Amino acid sequence: MKHLITAAALALGLLSGAALAAEPTAQQSKMATCNKDAGDMKGDERKAFMKDCLSAKKETQQSRMTMCNKEAGAMKGDERKKFMSECLSTKKSS
Repeated sequence: MKHLITAAALALGLLSGAALAAEPTAQQSKMATCNKDAGDMKGDERKAFMKDCLSAKKETQQSRMTMCNKEAGAMKGDERKKFMSECLSTKKSS
């Protein structure tokens, strides 16, 4: 009975470890994206690009909101609502 429980626990551990290994980490995903974007770059140009790409911080919703609020200035009502909607959706994709 002890051997059966030990074997089952070992099998479960191996299965969960294999599942974890199959999913790339955030850093691995970022590296793959930067690598793809680097294309045919070589040498120092590629090195500089990869450094910038990997160290770039993803823009947060809060920072986009702050930037759009500043750009909206004194707009009011529907005009401001429309502007903010457009600003936040364009800032998100860039």
